[in-house]
Amino acid sequence: MSRWLCLVITLTCATAQAAPATAEDDLGRLMAEKGLLTRLELVGNSVKVGAIAARDSASDLVFNAMGFLGVPYRRGGSSADTGFDCSGFVRAMYEQTVGLILPRRANEQAAATQKIDKQDLQPGDLVFFNTMRQTFSHVGIYVGDGKFIHSPKPGAQVRVEDMGVAYWARRFDGARRVNASQDTAATR
Repeated sequence: MSRWLCLVITLTCATAQAAPATAEDDLGRLMAEKGLLTRLELVGNSVKVGAIAARDSASDLVFNAMGFLGVPYRRGGSSADTGFDCSGFVRAMYEQTVGLILPRRANEQAAATQKIDKQDLQPGDLVFFNTMRQTFSHVGIYVGDGKFIHSPKPGAQVRVEDMGVAYWARRFDGARRVNASQDTAATR
């Protein structure tokens, strides 16, 4: 919960009590006189709307990605017509669903996004693996419940994998979050 929202809740509770006047009541009155309570409520509502939009956007991203299950892997591929490689798949999903253009290569996608802890993963976040003895050489989209969707390798198709499987667990390089407000656009 944001500090602003906590402050609004605290002030609302403090002014709603039938207790003797306190410094909190005086602060609440002052904030009401200056119109700050209304502004804080608007900020709180804006934060809620932003959180809902982000959650809906992540759900749309995962749902859209699932629609490409079975599309074949193709090195350098970036469309369902020709096939996807891992980073081409991620880039296409973000561009189609969220309208953000990520860099083309997995290591560039890692550099252009915000590092997060594994335990903070949310659907739509990016997960990176060292599959070619090189950090950030593979990328997928986290779908929740310890699973991710990706375009794995030549001869395979877009599929969902469990990150807990020994192969992926040993090669896990980190998690990143795409921040819609940061500049992730790259040259095409």
